[in-house]
Amino acid sequence: MPSKAVYLETFGCQMNELDSELVAGSLTALGYRFTADASEADIVLYNTCSVRERAEQKVWSRLGEMKHRKAKQPDLVVGVLGCMAERDGQDLISRMPVVDIMCGPSELDKLPELLDNAVRTKASLAESDPKVAIRRSAKQVALQGNASRRSSTLAAAGDSLESLDLGRMISPVDFDGRRSAYVRITRGCNKFCTYCVVPHTRGAEIHRPPQNIIDEIKALADTGVVEITLLGQTVNHYRFEHDEAVTVDGIVQPQKGRTYKGSHNRDSFEGANTTTFADLLYRIHEEVPSVRRLRFLTSYPRDFGDDVLQVIRDCPRICRFIHVPAQTGSNRMLKMMNRGHSIEEYYEFIARCNEYLHQPEIGRPLMLGGDLIVGFPTETEEDHELTKELLTRSRYKNCYIFKYSPRPGTVSYDKIPDDIPDVLKRQRNNELLNLQTEISDSIAQEQVGGEFDIFVEGLSRREHKKRGTDVKPGSGMVGITIGGSAPQAKIAVLDPEIQGATVQMSGRTDGDLIVFFDVPTDGVKIPSEYIGQIVRAKITGADKLTLNGILV
Repeated sequence: MPSKAVYLETFGCQMNELDSELVAGSLTALGYRFTADASEADIVLYNTCSVRERAEQKVWSRLGEMKHRKAKQPDLVVGVLGCMAERDGQDLISRMPVVDIMCGPSELDKLPELLDNAVRTKASLAESDPKVAIRRSAKQVALQGNASRRSSTLAAAGDSLESLDLGRMISPVDFDGRRSAYVRITRGCNKFCTYCVVPHTRGAEIHRPPQNIIDEIKALADTGVVEITLLGQTVNHYRFEHDEAVTVDGIVQPQKGRTYKGSHNRDSFEGANTTTFADLLYRIHEEVPSVRRLRFLTSYPRDFGDDVLQVIRDCPRICRFIHVPAQTGSNRMLKMMNRGHSIEEYYEFIARCNEYLHQPEIGRPLMLGGDLIVGFPTETEEDHELTKELLTRSRYKNCYIFKYSPRPGTVSYDKIPDDIPDVLKRQRNNELLNLQTEISDSIAQEQVGGEFDIFVEGLSRREHKKRGTDVKPGSGMVGITIGGSAPQAKIAVLDPEIQGATVQMSGRTDGDLIVFFDVPTDGVKIPSEYIGQIVRAKITGADKLTLNGILV
């Protein structure tokens, strides 16, 4: 079969971006080629998210476009991957027969087989009767909810997804020039917040073996990756009990998550010979010194031990940015959301973080990030004021603030009426956004005059705009778009359009603050050797979420 061109578009969170990279690697190894132009593709895949309504609306819009395109290209294969596929199941195909493949996030290791079957089925139909091919789905489905994986995910021996992570065939350096990579350490979630679909679509929490994680990071480092972000729905829950380890075909398998007892200390975990999140951070820091920056997302406030804070404090290459969603400042709302912690516990956690990690005197201030939901059912003006107080006290450098939208399949969708008018949601949302803007600007201004180590990511958006350059994958081998936009491009070494003696580049502090700074050029070459390096910069100005600096 000739090489097929694949267009893969990703919606939602960093976890989905990582899934797409792993899928791209496995398909490339089988001979598929990727394109950043959907019109050139023989196969169109959408890796979907169900957490926000807006992301889903984009997917429905894309599928509508594919319906018209199939009329001209009967053998076109369209697939829906990820959370929308898992949540909606085969009903999605009934609604949109244009969809040939449905593959949930816990079944992505099965995608190559599904894809091969779908390609052959559509080609056969198109050859025999193009009109039938246009309206008939290939119906290749692998979902956790209607397959054996629902139970086998919880059994260590059944988790073939581990081979997908370990077998990643493509480094970000290879396909788009990034020196940063995501590595997952946990999958799924056990929290069951009433508004959240993740436990239903990604399954129960399981933890990867620490040596598998370290081996994957070492492999990425060997390709030139120097910044790693560890991913998990509740990343600080990570623990692996070595006495319980199971090996299948030479690969140590992940383990089902268990209940955390709720103390700040590692002794709160039952069992001996256990690798905790703190242990894992320390091992990565010590065993992979070529990783210059180590980050992690996302943290849960109640189960974050002092041992983790101590490791972050004592290991200079672990970044001082903690993203820890609160969702609301009201205890009443937290209980309705089934968050499992009080606002007092949240404030206590923030205080501990600052006690251990906030060291502006050495150029390492702690930066916090958060998430908030506005207009959750029954939210009162008093609840809203408590959330404003949360913003003021927590002083996030940035906070993702969303209007509540009921998500099918969640407890709140089924049992809690959405009784807050949209106009009131918008009003409260704008109030919180304006307050966060003031806080972000204040934090940025505090950094002026300070010196920071900056991890250089690439050209600034201003430089790309000045040149009229599109952001395209650097190698031409893989094209993965994120929510309709292509990822960061590899900087070209030669660019005849460069004018002037400097170009503006962009990087981040270890507290995740964006810094723009100028670097010299000879008028023809962009100094691409800066990418992936850490440089020292003095901050000369600030504007909300961004800083301006000069190299020192």
